[in-house]
Amino acid sequence: MKAEVFIAGGGVGGLALAAKLASRGVHVIIAEQLKKESPAYKGELLQPKTLAILERLGVLDEIEANGHALDELRFQEVHRRKGQPPEEINLTELSYSRVAASYDHSLMVPHEKTKEILRNKGKEYEEYFHYLPGARFIGFENGMAKVKQKRETLYIQAGVYIGAEGRSSPTRDAMNVEVNRKDYNHHFLTVTIPRPESFTKGKIITTSSCFLGLFPLPDREVRTVFLIKAGDYKKIKEQGLEHLYQAYSELEPELAEGVRAIKDWKTVQLMIPFTYHVDKYYSGNLAIMGDAAHTVHPMAGEGMNLAIQDADVLGELLAWCWEEGRSYADHLHYYEEVRRPRVEFLLNLSHMSALVYSFRNEWWRRFRMKAVQRIYDDDYLHVKQMLNISGLGKWNFTFIDRGIQGSVLPVRKKKVSDKEQHRFLFSEAEDYPWKRSKKGR
Repeated sequence: MKAEVFIAGGGVGGLALAAKLASRGVHVIIAEQLKKESPAYKGELLQPKTLAILERLGVLDEIEANGHALDELRFQEVHRRKGQPPEEINLTELSYSRVAASYDHSLMVPHEKTKEILRNKGKEYEEYFHYLPGARFIGFENGMAKVKQKRETLYIQAGVYIGAEGRSSPTRDAMNVEVNRKDYNHHFLTVTIPRPESFTKGKIITTSSCFLGLFPLPDREVRTVFLIKAGDYKKIKEQGLEHLYQAYSELEPELAEGVRAIKDWKTVQLMIPFTYHVDKYYSGNLAIMGDAAHTVHPMAGEGMNLAIQDADVLGELLAWCWEEGRSYADHLHYYEEVRRPRVEFLLNLSHMSALVYSFRNEWWRRFRMKAVQRIYDDDYLHVKQMLNISGLGKWNFTFIDRGIQGSVLPVRKKKVSDKEQHRFLFSEAEDYPWKRSKKGR
């Protein structure tokens, strides 16, 4: 078999890349190991930059129709009281509307629905989009991709080979890439449960020792993420589901009924957070993207977004190479030059967020509560935080910013203008520098 581009892995990143290339008339073969939907939890939160990419792919309307919009992030600190509703100590609301862009919200979409929409988009270009389900990419042999589908072994020759396999990546192995994994002192339990119709806002509820993230989905469901100590999963299971029922009910009484829909521990998934960032994204005519190249702490909900944003830059570059008759191997450096610093920035941001919730004592909770409130009180901190997590741009925090957030310096009264923000939003020339286009938004 022959194709211009071979993609190993049919997750959201691989599908977004394949759909983009096929829409430009580039022949793509995409090999996906799974034959049917995976029950394992994958990312559901789509950030504004990702929504902009999905709009250019022509799927945003359908994605929006199957999603639940979140226009702000809410951080609620409470005192947990046994058998009673919690006592609220502080509530901070950070809004996407402070970012000077037309994409003023994030979106919760069931992961498999996002995949289905992207896969169907690719199939619209049936002449160029070739999807192989139940096809396991094994590695390379004689310069070709070796794929096993059913009992047949396929050899695929392509101009460029892309590894989008996830954390276990034969493409990455073939590149001899170094991976340094960083682990954390906490794990998460995640499960989707029913929610009341009135429960529409996402929020993170914390005490000095508890963390419960709540992210509403369509169809009156809510994705829940409950923090536990690393290694405590077995002990919590032994305490029975009643332990979860009580924790959820005391932290968020509105979900006291919905949490009892959990009837079996099999529906509750253990997430073990870790992070890594490879030392190179490409070698010759091989490149990796998404979780094959970087894994982010789930606190920021950025993993799937980084994969789609990788796909956007890489897809634009590969399509341009094909259209202009340029060598893929000679131009893959642009992909890494654009994506590496952006990914590194968000990995650090999510790592800092993880540390904020990694320590269990009252003194640290008071510090955290003040620091989060300061982000709201100081407009520069508010704008920078939301702009950075949106993916639409990059605005570094300064020592002055951190001094204000740590209550060492006073809050600034000045509001950030849209004009000032525009300097930090990514332009098309920054997204696709090989085009040599003028800087503009």
